[in-house]
Amino acid sequence: MSHDILVLYYSRSGHTAQLARFVARGIEEVPGMRARLRQVPPVAPVTEVAAPPEPEDGAPYVTRADLVECVGLALGSPTRFGNMAAPLKYFLDSTGAEWASGALAGKPAAMFTSTSTMHGGQEATLISMALPLLHHGMVIVGIPYTEPLLSTTTTGGTPYGASHVAGHRGDNAISADERELARSLGKRLADIARRLGTPA
Repeated sequence: MSHDILVLYYSRSGHTAQLARFVARGIEEVPGMRARLRQVPPVAPVTEVAAPPEPEDGAPYVTRADLVECVGLALGSPTRFGNMAAPLKYFLDSTGAEWASGALAGKPAAMFTSTSTMHGGQEATLISMALPLLHHGMVIVGIPYTEPLLSTTTTGGTPYGASHVAGHRGDNAISADERELARSLGKRLADIARRLGTPA
């Protein structure tokens, strides 16, 4: 029987979505664990047209059931001025019922992000995503320095989570180091979920 790790993200240009898929690969390297890829819909200051029930491309939109059913969570967002993007924050702000019921309490969580520049707020964004997860009672998982690439990468990758430097025009491909660190994060998250056991 497989247990699902929810890989939930918002992606505007596709870089965070690509990183999500590498995290998912790592998750599925752990026996009995499966990645459930989901995204949050965009938001706008003024609603003109409702978002379609399913996105035109990429993973399906997240539902409340995805949060309840997962045994762990990987959360991803591009950086917006050193913070998570508004659509992801909007979704997290709507999870009061799950907070009250403890739906995520005790489950492991990890974060990943993409920025246009090397010092564009990667670590601040990862920390911004960790804060609501701590309020949910989740167990935060990072990338330890036992991963040798963390000490040698000249692109993305932080102890706070996986990351990618997309470039000013967004034309940087995900580097080999970024791919490997994202995969490693997914594998570590799934392994810790397995060790913690699954909800009854």
